[in-house]
Amino acid sequence: MHTLKIGWLLPALLSLTSVAVSEPLTLQRAETLALQHNPGLQAQGQQAEAMRSVPAQAGALPDPTLTLSALNLPVDSFSTSLESMTQLQVGISQSLPFPGKLGLKQQAAEELAAAAESDTEEFRLQLLRHVRERWWNLVYLDRALGLVRHNQTLLRHLIRVAEAKYKTGGGLQQDVLLAQLELSKLLERELSLQSDHLREQAELNRLLGRASTMPIDLPRVLPESDMGPVDIAALKSWAEEHRPILKGFGRRIAAADAMVSLAEKDYYPDFKLGAAYGFRQGINPANRQSRPDLASLSLSINMPFNSGGKQDRALDQRRAEKERTRLSRQDAVNRVHAEIDIAAAELAMALDQLSLFQHGIIPQARQTTASMLAGYQVNKVDFLNLIRARLNEFNNDIQYWHLYARAGQAKASLAAASGKEFSEGARIFGQTNTEIGSIR
Repeated sequence: MHTLKIGWLLPALLSLTSVAVSEPLTLQRAETLALQHNPGLQAQGQQAEAMRSVPAQAGALPDPTLTLSALNLPVDSFSTSLESMTQLQVGISQSLPFPGKLGLKQQAAEELAAAAESDTEEFRLQLLRHVRERWWNLVYLDRALGLVRHNQTLLRHLIRVAEAKYKTGGGLQQDVLLAQLELSKLLERELSLQSDHLREQAELNRLLGRASTMPIDLPRVLPESDMGPVDIAALKSWAEEHRPILKGFGRRIAAADAMVSLAEKDYYPDFKLGAAYGFRQGINPANRQSRPDLASLSLSINMPFNSGGKQDRALDQRRAEKERTRLSRQDAVNRVHAEIDIAAAELAMALDQLSLFQHGIIPQARQTTASMLAGYQVNKVDFLNLIRARLNEFNNDIQYWHLYARAGQAKASLAAASGKEFSEGARIFGQTNTEIGSIR
C-alpha cells in the first residue's frame, strides 16, 4: 500500500520541482520576451496599423450628397397639383477636387503611415537598448552581491583569527574591533545592493511585460566582453541610411513636400456636379395633359480669388513646415553622430580598463592579499595592512564587474545609436562566452 503511494507521489514531486526551477534569463531571452510582451511596443504597433488605414481614406472622393426637396409649394394650400412650378425633387451631387489634389493627399498620408512604421522600429530599437542596459546592470548587482557575501565570510574568518591571537596575547583588541567595523560596513553595503537589485529587477520585469516581483535568475555563462575594431565612420553612414528615426524624418519630409504641392493646387478651383429629377402632379390647362416631370443638371465651380489672404498664407505655412522638418532631421543626424561617438568612446575605455583589471590590477591584488595574510600569521604584518589589502582586493573585484556591465551597456548604446545589430557584422565584436568563475 505504501509502495503504491510512493510510486504515485514521486512523479508529481518531480514535476513540481521542474516547475519551481526557473529558466535563467539570458540576454537573448530577455530581448525576445520584451519584443513579444512589452505593452508599449504593442501600442506603438497599433498606432502604425491605424495609420496604414489613412491613405485610402485621404485618396477617396467625398461622399455624394442626396437631396430631397419640395419646390415652389404654395403656402395657402400646400397643394402639389395646383401650381405648375410645384414639384417634389430628388437630387444627387458629387464634389470633384481639382485633378491631382486627391493623389497628393493620399501620397502625404502614405508617407506619414510609413513614418509611423519607422517610429515603431525606433521604439523597438530603444526598447532593446533599455532591456540590455537593465540586464547588464542586474548582472553587475548580482555579482556584486555575491562578492559582498564572499568577503563577509572572509572577514568573519579574519575576526576569528584576530580573536584567537588576542586571547593568546599575540594580537590587539583593536584588530578585532577594526575587523568587526569593516564587517558592519559590508553588511550595510549588502543592504544597499539588495535595494538596487530589487529596483533593477522590477524595472526589467516591466520592460518584459511581466509582474515587477517576478524573480530573475541570471545565467552562469555571460557574453564575452571583447570586441574587434569599430569603424565609426561606417556606423555613421549606416545610421544615416537605416536608423529608424532618420528614415521617419525622411518620410515626413516627403509628406511635407506633398503638402506644399497640394497647397499650390489650392489656387485652382474645385468642381461640383449635380443632377435632380422633379416630380410634378396635376393637369396642364393648355393641353389638358398631365404635367411632365423635370430634370436638372448643375455644375458648380468655387472661385479661389482670395489668394492673398488664404492660399498664399497656406502655401507659406506648408513651406515653413517642410523646412522645419528638414532642420529637425539634420538636428537628429547630429545627435545620432554624437551618440555613436560617445558610445564608441565609452566602450573603448571600458574595455581598456577591463583588460587592465583582468591582467594587472586583480592578479596583483590577489598576490598582495596572500602575501599579507602569510606575513600576518607569522607576526610580520600588522592586522590593519591585512584588512586594507583584503578590502582593496574586494573593491577591485567590484570595480571589475562594474566595468564589465558598463562595457555591455556601451555596446547596447552603440547598437541603438547606429541602428545596427552587432550580430550582423562580426567586425563589431564577438559573441563568445566566458565562465563566471574566471573572475571571483
